[in-house]
Amino acid sequence: MIYYIGNRLFTMAGTLLVISVLVFFIIQLPPGDYLTTYIAELQSQGETVAQEKIDFLRQQYGLDRSMVEQYFIWVTGLLHGDLGYSFEYNLPVKDVIGDRLLLSMILNFSTILFIYAVSFPIGIYSATHQYSWGDHGLSFLGFLGLATPNFLLALILLYFANLTFGTSFGGLMDPDFIGQDWSVDKALSVLEHLWIPVVVIGTSGTAGMIRRLRANLLDELHKQYVTTGRAKGLPEMQLLLKYPLRMALNPFIADIGNLIPQVVSGSVIVSVVMSLPTTGPMLLSSLQSQDMYLAGSFLMFLACLTVVGMFVSDILLGVLDPRIRHGARGQK
Repeated sequence: MIYYIGNRLFTMAGTLLVISVLVFFIIQLPPGDYLTTYIAELQSQGETVAQEKIDFLRQQYGLDRSMVEQYFIWVTGLLHGDLGYSFEYNLPVKDVIGDRLLLSMILNFSTILFIYAVSFPIGIYSATHQYSWGDHGLSFLGFLGLATPNFLLALILLYFANLTFGTSFGGLMDPDFIGQDWSVDKALSVLEHLWIPVVVIGTSGTAGMIRRLRANLLDELHKQYVTTGRAKGLPEMQLLLKYPLRMALNPFIADIGNLIPQVVSGSVIVSVVMSLPTTGPMLLSSLQSQDMYLAGSFLMFLACLTVVGMFVSDILLGVLDPRIRHGARGQK
C-alpha cells in the first residue's frame, strides 16, 4: 500500500507540473497582454497613453520578458506561496482572492457531499426496486434534473425562496457581513444562504450519479453469485451489502476526481446569476482582461482540486479492491 501511495504522489507532482505549463502558455495564446487590452479600452474612451508610460508599466509587470522567463518566475513564486500580482486589481493575487477561495471550497465540497448523500440511497433503492413506482418516479426526477439548466433552476429557487421566506438569497451571506472578519454570526449567515446554490449546482450531478449507481448495481444483482447466495438462504440485506454493493461502488468512488471539476465549472454561471462571491465570476473577468497571474492561480487551484480528488479516489479504490492496488504484481 505504501508503494501504491508513493507512486500516486509522484504521478500527482508530475501532473501538476505539466498542468502549470499548459495553463500558463494557454493563457498567453490570445494576441497581446493585459496592457494591450487596457490601452485599447482607454483608446475606445477617447484617452491616450504615452509610450513612455506603456514601456514603464510593461517593464514593471515583467511583460517585456519572454514567456519562458515569465513562467519560471510564476511557478517559482507558487512553490514559495507567492501567487503573483494582479494587474487588473493592482494588488497581490492572494489579497485579491481573499474569502473567495474559502467560500468556493465550502460551496464545492458541500455540493459534493450533497450529491453523494442524496444519490447513494436513491441509487440503491432504484436498483433493488427495479420497475416499481418508486423507481419510475425517481428516474423521472433524475432525467428532469439532467435536463434542467442550472441557471434556470437557480432563478426558480430564488423566486420561491423569496416568496416563501420573504428573504433575498442572492449571495452567500447577508450584505452586513461582506468584508467583515469571520465570526459565528457570519458562519451562520453563510449556512443560511448555502443550501440554494448547493441544491442548484448539485442537481445535475446527483441525477447522473443515481443513474450510474443504479446501472452498476443492477448489473451485479443479475450475476450468478447473487443467485447462488439467494438460493442458499442469505438474507437480502446481507447479500446486498457483502458483494454486489461493494463491487458497484468502484465507478461510484472513481467519480470523485471527475466530479470536482464538473461542480466547479457548473458553479460559474450559477455564481454569476446568484451573485455569489466565489472564484467563478472573477476567473471569467481575469481571462477576459488577460490578467495572467490571477487567472493562472484560479486554474491551478482547480487543477489541484482535480488531482487531489483523483488521488483520494485512487486510494479509496485501492482499499476497496486489492486488485487495483497490486496491479500486475497481484496477477502473478
